[in-house]
Amino acid sequence: MLQVNDICGGYGNVNIIKNVSFSVSKGEIFGILGPNGSGKTTLLKMVSGLIPTQSGEIILEDKNILAYGSKELARQMAVLPQQSDTSFSYTVEEVVQLGRYPHQKGWFQVANKNDKQIVNEAMKLTGVYQFKGKPLHSLSGGERQRVMLARALAQEPKILLLDEPTNHLDISYQMSLLDSLKQWSREKGLTVIAILHDLNMASLYCDRLLLLDEGKVSALDRPAHVMNEKRLQEVYKAKVGRREHPSVPSPLITLQPKQWLSTERSLINRLKIKRKYEYIYISSPTPLKTYSSAVIGAGFGWNSTFINRHVHKDYDCDCAESEYKQYLSNLGIDYEGAVGMMTAAILEDGSFKTYSTDEFTVFVVVTAGVSNAVDASMAYLQENVLQTVGTINTWIFIEGHLSDAAFVQAVMTSTEAKAKALFDQDIKDPHTNTLATGTSTDSIMVAASQTGNEQPYAGTITPLGKTIARGVYEATYEAVQRNKERRRVQ
Repeated sequence: MLQVNDICGGYGNVNIIKNVSFSVSKGEIFGILGPNGSGKTTLLKMVSGLIPTQSGEIILEDKNILAYGSKELARQMAVLPQQSDTSFSYTVEEVVQLGRYPHQKGWFQVANKNDKQIVNEAMKLTGVYQFKGKPLHSLSGGERQRVMLARALAQEPKILLLDEPTNHLDISYQMSLLDSLKQWSREKGLTVIAILHDLNMASLYCDRLLLLDEGKVSALDRPAHVMNEKRLQEVYKAKVGRREHPSVPSPLITLQPKQWLSTERSLINRLKIKRKYEYIYISSPTPLKTYSSAVIGAGFGWNSTFINRHVHKDYDCDCAESEYKQYLSNLGIDYEGAVGMMTAAILEDGSFKTYSTDEFTVFVVVTAGVSNAVDASMAYLQENVLQTVGTINTWIFIEGHLSDAAFVQAVMTSTEAKAKALFDQDIKDPHTNTLATGTSTDSIMVAASQTGNEQPYAGTITPLGKTIARGVYEATYEAVQRNKERRRVQ
């Protein structure tokens, strides 16, 4: 629909845009990214025909934009600039009606019934219909921005050019606006070219992205390819990280403040530990990055409080998470910063192990009960079998900087080590009489200080993985041994 071929241009004799080429298809949302001064707004003005190109060409619907008359181009393309002139005292409805000008004929422009219907629809879509009788200058910056968007939509353009459309909008209206643009692109074939500063919004809503750096194309592709961590750091001159969005297939860009870039190596030694019959409580002076299967704090998070709580073997609750949160609140503990596990095992039988190298420190805590030991390979045979509470709970604290892959590998390594400890203790699944690999209610957590040297991997071939495996094996073996001795006495 739109083809930009090797354009250069800017202001006066200075070329801000340098040999930029791209194409945009009908119904596509095309995002333009780049730091301040990279040429984003200049490029958009060139595409709109507001400023000329020094070289190259811009083709719209197989026709050079220079060949369009002003009204004809306005019927094809609408522009929402970053800042609009709001000094005039028109009402909101009158401002939006200006969008119908390209479609009206004759010397005396009079809105007909169709024009009014389109204007009302545009105001309703952008959430400004209730302001239609108010003067534009009486509205907030975000409200005025939505009025200007309504005016652009009233043009019924084939292409909508937006310069930071979410500027001045709160999160709710940002999402509403971009959701609407996505819907219109799919249902009405509206093509959108938008300058965006928010990298995550661009990743979520744009079909493709153009990343500019000093007026040149740094990247042009789908968000998954453009949002390259190293490339973004080079272009924006900032420390950023890339993760994957938890619920949609889009990259998620995070910023890392300088104060987090620490090489401190004493954090694990400053953990505070309380051991009572009812719980094991560990607190950290600063939050640790965690990855867990716990009742409270499951998945990735940042936490500074860790609770392993003893419950009676007959514990039964419709919503264990809600009950646990109330339990923590009663103790005066903020559950938002906590990882919470439960076990019917006697906590004083737990095992604590610490291992240090020149690169990292690993602290392992394991509590174990094996009355509900299970052979994972045979678990499918145990339908309708009532499991009693047993549970092997494993905590692994690491003084080091782990990649996401290392967190997952640490779980794999510790699971293998736990299974070997059960094998060496000859723990069997009581329902199949085969060697157990764990219990039916096991839980695990890996917590890292994210300080010091980076540990990209934690498999059993790595120094970190070997230390984790040793720690989990020895702690699990010891905790299970104590549990077996207690059961013999009972």
